[in-house]
Amino acid sequence: MNPVTKGYLRLTRPANLPTSAADILAGIAISGVFMHSSLGESSSANNIEDILLLIMSSVLLYAAGVVLNDVFDYKIDKTERPERPIPSGLVPLRSAAIFGGVLMALGAGIAFLVNPLSGLTATALGLVILLYDSLAKHHGFFGPLTMGTCRGINLLLGISILGTFNYWWCAFIPIVYIAAITLISRGEVYGNNKKHILFAAILYASVILGIMLLFVSADLNVLQTLPFLVLFAILVYRPLVKAYKINSPENIKNAVVAGVLSIIVLDATLVVGFSYWWVGLLTLLLLPLSKFLSKLFAVT
Repeated sequence: MNPVTKGYLRLTRPANLPTSAADILAGIAISGVFMHSSLGESSSANNIEDILLLIMSSVLLYAAGVVLNDVFDYKIDKTERPERPIPSGLVPLRSAAIFGGVLMALGAGIAFLVNPLSGLTATALGLVILLYDSLAKHHGFFGPLTMGTCRGINLLLGISILGTFNYWWCAFIPIVYIAAITLISRGEVYGNNKKHILFAAILYASVILGIMLLFVSADLNVLQTLPFLVLFAILVYRPLVKAYKINSPENIKNAVVAGVLSIIVLDATLVVGFSYWWVGLLTLLLLPLSKFLSKLFAVT
């Protein structure tokens, strides 16, 4: 692969992109689309097209977000992460900014092909991404909150497929979860973030408990989701405990990577709760794809 082409790919964090698609599948499951067994053929075809469009919109917006994140972090990365494409000189700063802007415009525009609510949701997501990249990420409280809000809106983007927001409050689940990961990442360069790790562990636990309470109170597929929740807990807590015991930048980075990739398992859990176990397994297949890409491209 051409080094410059690979540089642009590295900017988009390919390993993270399947997690964005998983958010959409979870949102679509929450909307009830997968449970509508009485749909006619033409209606089913339309739903498949809309599902693909929303996944494409989400992936493009996520890619835009991480590209523009590196654009805004250019000066910091010259010192802390000089190997990244922009500070290393592989991708010019101006070109990266244009690239990120085009990705964001495409991501928002494609969502309007599904319905107006999806388009407006994607536009709102783009604006919150810009807010995080430019300002919020430098704030101790609003940084994690804004990053989590991006994921929450991304889930709403999937839910919007039918032109309404069923179970809209499910968006608080990824908001809390991503806020936890963002807190952990605060020690990724220099270490020494045990307090953040403890708080993140509490937030992880609240996410698991919240999902269980949701499924029980709404009389959803509780038993079928248990294996997914157990897998999720193992994947996020094992590296987190290690990072707390040995609070090194390497262990913290591993905990962040595990948290990011485990979003797929979290989303698969929601899919099972709101639809069928086999749809959850299909969503879970995004995890090995993400892990494979993480060996080729950086996650953080």
